[in-house]
Amino acid sequence: MDPDIFVFDPEAALAPYASRSGISRGRIHPEPPPRYRTEVQRDRDRIVHSGAFRRLEYKTQVFVNHVGDMYRTRLTHTLEVAQIARGIARALRLNEDLAEAIALAHDLGHTPFGHAGQEALDASMRPHGGFEHNRQSLRVVDALEARYAEFDGLNLCFETREGILKHCARAHARALGAVAARFLDGGQPSLEAQLTNLADEIAYNNHDVDDGLRSGLITIDQLRGLDLFAAPYQEVALRYGTLPERRHVAETVRRMIDAEVGDLIATSRDHIARAAPCHPDEARAARTPLIAFSAAMAAKNLALKRFLYRALYRHPQVKAMNEEAQKLIAALFAHFMAHPDDLPAATAQKARNLLDLEGIDGQARTVADHIAGMTDRYAIAQGERLGLSGIPVVGRGPAQVR
Repeated sequence: MDPDIFVFDPEAALAPYASRSGISRGRIHPEPPPRYRTEVQRDRDRIVHSGAFRRLEYKTQVFVNHVGDMYRTRLTHTLEVAQIARGIARALRLNEDLAEAIALAHDLGHTPFGHAGQEALDASMRPHGGFEHNRQSLRVVDALEARYAEFDGLNLCFETREGILKHCARAHARALGAVAARFLDGGQPSLEAQLTNLADEIAYNNHDVDDGLRSGLITIDQLRGLDLFAAPYQEVALRYGTLPERRHVAETVRRMIDAEVGDLIATSRDHIARAAPCHPDEARAARTPLIAFSAAMAAKNLALKRFLYRALYRHPQVKAMNEEAQKLIAALFAHFMAHPDDLPAATAQKARNLLDLEGIDGQARTVADHIAGMTDRYAIAQGERLGLSGIPVVGRGPAQVR
């Protein structure tokens, strides 16, 4: 036996319905198997070493990146999702490495300035096929990363790519082929993809509570009206008495996450036991996702999401930051469409080539790829460099930064 071949199988103890490297649907470009890693561990490592992953450090989660050092960024959010996803996968005997890889890649295509940036870029791209950060994440790993001599993108396994694509309109699904087939035939993604999707919700809901309180834009009194917050907040008060507010909030948020994760694991175990899948494809064939919250927890989670949308994401100060960001994204798009030679040299050449091959839609997609890859601070610097008139300084930030 070749002593360099990886002989310990970290997937040996997985449940029969878990995804395994040995039964993967493979990569777009066949490659020799890795020596010391499983296939999905190789995917994870490629994602972590990608340029798109590093740029997440300087992309907005809720608050524009430079307004405070303690707020979540796309990168810290991504790491939190990966940690929660691994814990859930371990409890359900699913493939932790696949869940982690999907989590680490799920936001690679996000624009600067969070969802405000996405909305602005989608509006600019509407005549050219639109823009959606989830499809862009798949585009990043399939085509835009340029690190390997033999192929574009990262050449990830089908199962990782499938998990990245959380939602997709039917028209786009037809164009994407097998990786998006479930959006046409009504099937489900892998159980690892299902749990990572919900780990994402758990992470951003609970950590946006933390950041919202830190900013002063939402208050504890407002949150006490929500069951998901009120019960653990009261539990902390009864157990520890008076604590400094930051410590009380941290203990509360920790319990909120624990409650959601525990409910998700228990409910999903019940669903899996009833469905009794013996293969990951049998789990995919289920009519509804097998990974889910209980009805009671889903209702509490939805109430929290609605509150955050109303009180935090639509808060006048956050809204003002978002409006400034959207003006900047729209102005950058308009400028690069009118002056493609102001793009970096290689990108400008690509835009010219695609203009010849695909018409204006090809140039527009190249511009959108370039803008989506920007960090917040790079986008601001480009607006200043190009002298875009009428663009205010983005990100004055919350009135209180504690």
